[in-house]
Amino acid sequence: MRNAILSLPGSKIREVANAGLGRSDVLPFWFGESDETTPQAITDAAAASLARGETFYSHNLGLAELRQAIADYASALHKPVGMDRVAVTSSGVTALMLAMQWLLNPGDEVVAVVPVWPNLTAQPLILGARVRRVPLRPSAGRWGLDLEELMAAVTPATRVLLVNAPNNPTGWTLTRDEQAALLAHCRRTGTWIVADEVYERLYYSGSGVAPSFLDLAEPGDRLVVTQSFSKSFLMTGWRLGWMVLPGADTPAGAGALDAMGKLLEFNTSCIPVFVQRGGLAALELADRFVPGLQLHMQACRDRLVNALQTLPGVTVASPPGGMYAFFQVAGQLDSLAFAKLLVARHGLGLAPGAAFGDEGEGWLRWCFASRDPSRLDTGVMRLRAALRV
Repeated sequence: MRNAILSLPGSKIREVANAGLGRSDVLPFWFGESDETTPQAITDAAAASLARGETFYSHNLGLAELRQAIADYASALHKPVGMDRVAVTSSGVTALMLAMQWLLNPGDEVVAVVPVWPNLTAQPLILGARVRRVPLRPSAGRWGLDLEELMAAVTPATRVLLVNAPNNPTGWTLTRDEQAALLAHCRRTGTWIVADEVYERLYYSGSGVAPSFLDLAEPGDRLVVTQSFSKSFLMTGWRLGWMVLPGADTPAGAGALDAMGKLLEFNTSCIPVFVQRGGLAALELADRFVPGLQLHMQACRDRLVNALQTLPGVTVASPPGGMYAFFQVAGQLDSLAFAKLLVARHGLGLAPGAAFGDEGEGWLRWCFASRDPSRLDTGVMRLRAALRV
């Protein structure tokens, strides 16, 4: 087995979750998903597709009508995007991996803003690239970026800048000015930006849409934006995502779509048609469904953060985006051990901050996406009881 694979750490989130499997008394807030099921119109569309016998291979890049619908959806939120820049993928994480496979050679340098979902920084390592981590830093529970530090880290030797914003786990979000500065800097250094923007519709100010690199970039910029149906449409188990590539008539995008078709063939071949039909239905109801979901998530966020701020020794700030409260408990320096204790003794399932890198050690992540917000209240009561021990 390759050393790069042997050295990959296992998921600390899964390690905590495994400790609570089979226990009906555990309140699970460890994974990044709501406990609410997918909207009925989406599941009905997939069921109808199966009933029609759509169980065969489809185009590597996805159904043409879904690619066009994604292009229309992205264009309504940002600058115009043509379907010739869109590839449908089997999940957002697959989109990220395909981007890495397309861009990276062994030994290439990747700069990543951390703490971050560990899959993002593991993918370059699997491919033999080197990852340089530039940390966000907390102040009174709120995480922020030192833009000058990040730009100093991105040099002409940097092949890819990897940014997840709104960020998992911290909720940190790039400002428009920061995006503009990073885009201009990466144009100078020749660095590709791979932007994971799966939480863009879970943003709690202004229009409810987080700043995107697609708002600023030109078709010829070295930019790949990855997206997913998982979060904004309650479709985590469907494994359906997409990516926006540079324009085919630009040097950056020349041959990109063909290359992505090859990579899709060699990774997953294609996405099941019935899953894609569900994606089409999701986009058709986006204007009616997503704003309501965003408001519900904001109410859950406020409810949880306000309650956590009443607990002794807890440091937490309201995240501007995402679906997580990332908080610190005074004196708890080993987040994995503390998370396991919370499961074992108090039936409370949280993700350890160490799962997101050394930068998150001493913190805990709580997914506040809950159909019934009273579950959050019960969880806070259990944490309060734990802090009395």
